[in-house]
Amino acid sequence: MKKILIFCMTYYPDIIGGVEVAVKEITDRIDSSDIEFHMVTWRYAQTLPKVERIGNITVHRVGWGMKEVNVGRSYSPLFYFSKIFFVPSAALKGIILNRQHHFDGAWAMMTYMLFPLVLMRMVGISVPYAATLQEGDPFEHVFSRWYIRPFKPLLYMGFSGATIVQAISSFLGVWGKSMGARRVVVIPNAVDTNRFATIDQAAITEARKVLGKKEGEVFLITTSRHVEKNASDVTIRALALLPTHIHFAILGTGPLEGEYRQLAEDLGVASRVHFLGQIENDALPGYLHAADVFVRPSRSEGLGSSFIETMAAGIPVIATQVGGIVDFLFDEKRNPENVPTGFAVDVNSPEQIAKAVTDILADPEKVKRIVENARALAVKEYDWNLIARRMREEVFASILK
Repeated sequence: MKKILIFCMTYYPDIIGGVEVAVKEITDRIDSSDIEFHMVTWRYAQTLPKVERIGNITVHRVGWGMKEVNVGRSYSPLFYFSKIFFVPSAALKGIILNRQHHFDGAWAMMTYMLFPLVLMRMVGISVPYAATLQEGDPFEHVFSRWYIRPFKPLLYMGFSGATIVQAISSFLGVWGKSMGARRVVVIPNAVDTNRFATIDQAAITEARKVLGKKEGEVFLITTSRHVEKNASDVTIRALALLPTHIHFAILGTGPLEGEYRQLAEDLGVASRVHFLGQIENDALPGYLHAADVFVRPSRSEGLGSSFIETMAAGIPVIATQVGGIVDFLFDEKRNPENVPTGFAVDVNSPEQIAKAVTDILADPEKVKRIVENARALAVKEYDWNLIARRMREEVFASILK
C-alpha cells in the first residue's frame, strides 16, 4: 500500500468549499487498500479534534484554535497570526508524521500549501509531491497579501520542485507553467451531476417558501461569498435596470455583505435582493430549481464549480468569460465555433446582465436548447468518477513511482 500526505488549509466538517469537496470526492473514490491518505490541516477552532477520520483520510489538525471564530468573517490579528503560524506548524507536523508513516508522496492543495513542503525540503525531507491549483482570486491580489509577499521566492521553489502540477482549468495551467512548474496537467473539478439534476419537489417548495417567491416573479440566483471577485454588486446594479417582478437571491456570506446591503438600499432595490446566508449543502439543488437564472459576473475565477452545478441542474447561466470559465461556458455569438452552453457578459457590465436576463425570458425555446447543451457537457466532462480516475492515473501515479 502507498501513502500520501495531503496539506490543505481547511477541511470538513465546518468549511466546505471547492477545495474541500474536491479532496473528499477524489479520495473517497480511491480504494483504501490502494492508497492510505493522511492530511495536515488548520485547527482554527478549539472545538475541532486534533485527529479524526473523515472518509478515506486521517485528518491531523495543527494550531491552538480559537474559542469563537467565523472563518470568512473573522479578521482579527490573532486570526491572521494563527493562519500564518500554520505553515511552520504544518511543516513540523509533516516531518513528525513522515517519521511514523514514511510517505511515498505528498499533495499540496492550492499554492499556499507549497510552503510547508518547501520548508520540509529545506531540512532534508524530500518526498515527491503534486500540487493542485484551484485559485480563484486574481494572482496580483494573492501576491499582494502582506503575509505572502516576502515569501514569493519560496513559491517558485515549490513550483519547480513539484513532480507534477494539476490545474483545474487551462487558465491556471498557463499560470502554473509561468511559475516554473515542470509538468502541468489540466484536470477540472467535478460535481455530483445526478444530485443537481434530480428534481425534488418538496425541496423546491421549501426553497420557494424561504425565498418568498410569488406567482409571476422571476428570481436570479447566485451561490457566492460576498467578496470582490464574485461581483454580486454588479448583479445588484443590473437589478435596478430590470422590472420590479425580478428578484435576486444570494446564497453565501462574506465581508462585503454590509456594502452590498447598502448598495441595494441606495439603488432602491433592497426589497428585491434576498441575502440568505450560508445554506446547507443538501438544500442547494432545491434553491437552484426554485430559481430561474443563475448570475455570477466574476471578476476572476479559477474554475467555478457553482457554474457546473447549475448547468447540471438545467438552469440558464449568465457569466463572464474569465479564468477557467472559458473552458465550459460558450456563448452563441461570442463563441460560434462551440455548441452554446450559456450567456456571456463583460466584466463590470450591469447593462449586459440586464439585457441577457431580458433575452432569456423572451426566448424560452432557445434557452431550453442551450440548457440541454450545458447539462450534457456537465455530465460528460465533470463527473467525479472520471476525475478521480484521472487523478489516480495521471497525478498520484506520477509521485508514487
